[in-house]
Amino acid sequence: MRESLVRRVWYGTGYDALLARAVLTPAEWAYGAVSLVAGAQRARGAGQSIVPTISVGNITVGGTGKTPIAAWVAGQLLERGHHPALLLRGYGGDEPLVHALLNPNVPVHTNPDRRRAALRAVADGATALVLDDGFQHRQMPRDADIVLVSADLWHDLPVRLLPAGPFREPLEALRRASLVVVTRKAASAERAAHVATLVQRAAPQVGVAVAYLAPDTLRRWDGAGVAQAAALSGERVLAVSGIGAPEAFAAQLRALGAEVEATPYGDHHDFSASDITALVAGAARADRVVCTLKDAVKLGPRWPAGAPPLWYLSQTVVLETGAAALPALLDRVVGR
Repeated sequence: MRESLVRRVWYGTGYDALLARAVLTPAEWAYGAVSLVAGAQRARGAGQSIVPTISVGNITVGGTGKTPIAAWVAGQLLERGHHPALLLRGYGGDEPLVHALLNPNVPVHTNPDRRRAALRAVADGATALVLDDGFQHRQMPRDADIVLVSADLWHDLPVRLLPAGPFREPLEALRRASLVVVTRKAASAERAAHVATLVQRAAPQVGVAVAYLAPDTLRRWDGAGVAQAAALSGERVLAVSGIGAPEAFAAQLRALGAEVEATPYGDHHDFSASDITALVAGAARADRVVCTLKDAVKLGPRWPAGAPPLWYLSQTVVLETGAAALPALLDRVVGR
């Protein structure tokens, strides 16, 4: 409910939304001023990275695909012969578990103090670091900034900073990026290209790529079944999502041909016993219960043994426009 109200304020075009954004304007100005000063101060003390370090971040609140892109980057570093480690702030508790499933051979270090996490990781043998959600964490040295912009969440409205809008920084902050990646889940390739054009106008010296976070494999949480995403075609699906862009998850399932009953929750939602009871009851109306991997790591261990099985849909990163830019950036930072 709270997140739904926030989204109406941020993206609404009616009188109530316009009035709410006007009321929040002084707070927006204060946030912007404090962020600008704090960011500059942090950047002055960053220094040099101790091993090749790549940040994956964004300039908006949630839902851009940081977790799959950061996991992809870590996997690419493994393929290049490095021993990468992922550095997380630890918010929500689900991301370390997700990364452990996506990259079992990549250690995850969780600490709000990224410098301490980096020192611990290097002491444990890491030869490269992936900083998850690090674009605003400017006191942490890095060799490259990959910044994500979601085509699914993009609205052609004036950019508004928190709390009047979803932006952490103005669009011009993308000029600090090494590469901007426009991600899409349910958004069309044309929509992603439109967003990429706007990004290029705001940061003309920065390369822009497009990545499709494509639905990949359906897996039962208990390990008793695997299916291709196409198996959802024609099925009634109870879609469970506590992520930054729940609408995109439901839209992806519909695009696969599923008849979707969406049950969205807030980002990093901590499922209660009553939530699970309601979901199990809802499963009686569906052929399959499907959640995101981020939700599966929290729901799965608590899913009742006698309930219909819990499935999760994994994603794969498909580089589209500017496909060579991201691997080339990694090669420049860590070498081949």
